[in-house]
Amino acid sequence: MSAFRKVAAGVAGAVLVYVASAYFVLPRVWTHYDARSGGTLRPMVTVTLQGRPGDPINVGIIASQGDLARAMGKAGWFPADPVTLLSSLRIVASVLFDRSYTDAPVSPLLYEGRPEDLAFEKPVGISADRREHVRFWQAPTVDGSDRPLWLGSVTFDHSVGLSHYTGAVTHDIAPDIDTARNQFVADLQAGGEVADVAEETGIGPTTDGRNGEGSPYHTDGMAKIVTLRDGADQARGPSPSIIAVISTRAASIAASSRERMTSSVE
Repeated sequence: MSAFRKVAAGVAGAVLVYVASAYFVLPRVWTHYDARSGGTLRPMVTVTLQGRPGDPINVGIIASQGDLARAMGKAGWFPADPVTLLSSLRIVASVLFDRSYTDAPVSPLLYEGRPEDLAFEKPVGISADRREHVRFWQAPTVDGSDRPLWLGSVTFDHSVGLSHYTGAVTHDIAPDIDTARNQFVADLQAGGEVADVAEETGIGPTTDGRNGEGSPYHTDGMAKIVTLRDGADQARGPSPSIIAVISTRAASIAASSRERMTSSVE
């Protein structure tokens, strides 16, 4: 065997070992570990499909889905694509070649046992390596109306790196998640659809938090609760295309998450 073939075989072997370890072996090891130490899971914290604590809940929106869609659009946020092979390849190309991908996918997280209902992002720069993103879970209606509360987790992806737990390629979040939360609320206010902003206790003060990929974070532990103007979708007329896109992507996200949950259990 020539020297070149030996080097090529060695590189190929190393790549195979990395892929097997980062995407198959270590995730299952951490799933087993977290299952045995479930006491580390906390209220107001999301969970990864492997059962690790994820990003904390730090925002809430009181609004119909139509009002929420309109407000997010006016704030400059885009509905995130579901995670598929094509969207995964597109986000890789965006990062490697500095290409725009304004509706790049976000990895699914669970809250109270179910994946997010909606996800949005706001690019910072051209490619998808730096972006604000938020996931929403619909909660029961509030304030005596038919408007639901959308519990959300917003963070800022400031770079692409390797998971602290498995070594898989992933986004690293900026540690100061309060800044991401406050910027998100400011974006909504700039869009002109906010009626009120209040604060409620969320996860509580945290100085040494870590999300599902091991990225450290700190927070004052408060959740900003934003009430949007009631009936803006009926009074002003939302874009039917935006609502259709969000509804379709919400269904795709749920289906994709169910498939991944099934595969992670098997």
